Amino acid sequence: MKLNIFGLAIILLTISCKAVKTPESENISPISSKIDSIAEVNNFNGVILLAKDSVIHYEKAFGYSDLENKIKLNITDQFYIGSISKQITAVLVLREYENGTLHLTDKLNKYLPEINQPWADEITIHHLLTHTHGIVDLNKALEFEPGTQFQYSQIGFGLLAQILEKIKEKSFEEIATVFFKAYNLINTCYPVKKNYSNLVKGYEENETGKLLIAEGNPVKYIAAGGFISNVEDLLKWNKLLHSGKLVKTSTLDLMKTPYATRIHPIFDKIEYGYGLLFKTGEQSVQIGAFGYVPGFPSANYFYPQTEIHLIILENTGVNLDDFKVTFKTHTDLMDLVKNERPVE
Repeated sequence: MKLNIFGLAIILLTISCKAVKTPESENISPISSKIDSIAEVNNFNGVILLAKDSVIHYEKAFGYSDLENKIKLNITDQFYIGSISKQITAVLVLREYENGTLHLTDKLNKYLPEINQPWADEITIHHLLTHTHGIVDLNKALEFEPGTQFQYSQIGFGLLAQILEKIKEKSFEEIATVFFKAYNLINTCYPVKKNYSNLVKGYEENETGKLLIAEGNPVKYIAAGGFISNVEDLLKWNKLLHSGKLVKTSTLDLMKTPYATRIHPIFDKIEYGYGLLFKTGEQSVQIGAFGYVPGFPSANYFYPQTEIHLIILENTGVNLDDFKVTFKTHTDLMDLVKNERPVE
């Protein structure tokens, strides 16, 4: 795509303020047809965004926000983002770490003395952030000694939200809402009805292959997987996070440090930092997170070497007995971006 000098100046000026959206009629990137093909072959129903730095090279909605009434999806529609929420909660915790109001080695009972368990004096904030705490139930013994194993759990991030509430003397909803407003994440919110207007319906496939509405609030611990957002806000989030505008570079390095290894249902073997996932040694290649709550498979990844952002939000959960199939569009697109470097 050729730009005259005036047009280039306008783009450069706009980049400093917000992401630039490339009109579909001008989008001549060779990657477009490949993304279209992957989405169509996999019968994808959702929104896909591909950007390099601040320039959006591909942004498209496929299918419906409401299957029964055939209401088409829009790129601005909102989705539950599942475990992508964990990196948001991790940032909120780490900002308090930077402020000196907590330490990563602080024990759980320092903030939540009401938890009357002997292990409350053993588990640290670091353990909660890395799924190495061993808690399965607040009224039961630990599954293992803290720090010795990895066990994926939502409850740890629920406890982190409670710790933030104690420190800030505010509800987690209020803490998150103020934070999103401060960074102009206007489509990202805590799931309270008044906070969103474009949340799509989520669907799950039943045993007969029929897609049914996933009813009710899909998440018990909002801090672990319950935030709502859209593709353009997640692009804003990525740029803020990876440019060091949310936490210091040294703190971001803590988020990108491998603390525990998980045998993952999609990636097989994956390393866990603070809310961020990556394969061994690939922190500078492909880093981000998947998310799933009933009806909402999602992926949000950043490619530091190429400054590419890939965001995929879907509202149909199919083939739930095999998440590699459920997330096939996501992983196909991730392989495309990782291996072909589609945008220069």
